[in-house]
Amino acid sequence: MKKYVKGNVNWVGYIDWELKWFHGEDYSIKNGSSQNAYLIEEEKTVLIDTVWLPHRFEFVENLEKEIDLHKIDFIVANHGECDHSGSLVALMEKIPGTPIYCTANAVKSIEGQYGKQNWNFHVVKTGDSVDIGNGKQLVFVEMRMLHWPDSMATYLTGDNILFSNDAFGQHYAVEELFNDKADPCLLNKEAMKYFVNILNPFTPILIKKLEEIGKLNLPIEMIAPSHGAIWRENPMQIVNKYAEWAAAYQENQVTVVYDTMWEGTAKLAHAIAAELHKQSPETVVKVFNLAKADKNEIMTEIFKSRAIAVGSPTVSNSYLSSVAGWLEFLKQLKFKNKKAAAFGCYGWSGESVKLLQEKLREAGFTVVEENVRSQWNPAEADFTAIPALAMALLA
Repeated sequence: MKKYVKGNVNWVGYIDWELKWFHGEDYSIKNGSSQNAYLIEEEKTVLIDTVWLPHRFEFVENLEKEIDLHKIDFIVANHGECDHSGSLVALMEKIPGTPIYCTANAVKSIEGQYGKQNWNFHVVKTGDSVDIGNGKQLVFVEMRMLHWPDSMATYLTGDNILFSNDAFGQHYAVEELFNDKADPCLLNKEAMKYFVNILNPFTPILIKKLEEIGKLNLPIEMIAPSHGAIWRENPMQIVNKYAEWAAAYQENQVTVVYDTMWEGTAKLAHAIAAELHKQSPETVVKVFNLAKADKNEIMTEIFKSRAIAVGSPTVSNSYLSSVAGWLEFLKQLKFKNKKAAAFGCYGWSGESVKLLQEKLREAGFTVVEENVRSQWNPAEADFTAIPALAMALLA
């Protein structure tokens, strides 16, 4: 079923209320999601993107109810990732000669995933445009590494809609489609989570791309991403948020993360949190057990933080495997301008704190010298080291 967007543009995507995981099981979904595809019906009829492979037959069937597929003049593939291109094979079996407008890298990714089907690709680059009639054009803007090399956005003149693909989206199901119909708190939370866990590693590229889009002087009245709510009310708010988030963002928050074996490291974690609050009552302090909490939610809190403390007991001359995997993810996200401290318990060898400090430096954090390293269960002497650690993080 198509839903009205603006002018002669309708949404023809899929709202996925049951979705719980994305990118395999690497990204958690708490409030559903959507795969947004759009149908433009001017003198030329254009389909912008499709939906994920599991929903391909339903997508094609629904599209056939709305329009004679042979009336589609061309398809725009803003991004070759399967959540956007997954219905192409089923669709192209129905309309095999239909042109597909995309970047050169998108041809590689689409053919890499679905094989060489001899589809009619039309390669475009930033600034290229195509006339769709009624005085309107589609203008293409490459969005390389936001978040794949093949990504691009498409701008519709006249209606002034930016089809932004993965940029400015959220994994958030909104039946009513638009940001002014969504819960604003959830919308902002999911938009930030999406930025942190998917786009933050590419912030240097993002900053340049935002500048480039600004120089194109395109009036933007609506931003239609490929996931979540369409930005209809004050659409530039999300662009401004991206600019703010990309600039080594932080709030007055400190986050403590840890895993524990026999609760000694947990005791240190909670004591550190209490001391942070004692020294700076206005600072938001949050505590997460890495083995029990959602890693994507944790990373969103890390992103908001000016400092973190990370703890693990020593296990086999190292740290817990739950912490090891999390530290690798932390490094991937390339956070900037944040402090870190390490803490943990040990029985006999005690390497975890030093190794945690090394990994935190590798992840781009400024690691303070102050730490808490407790043998067996934390004793009174161990707790006396916590105020200095808290002070160093808050400084």
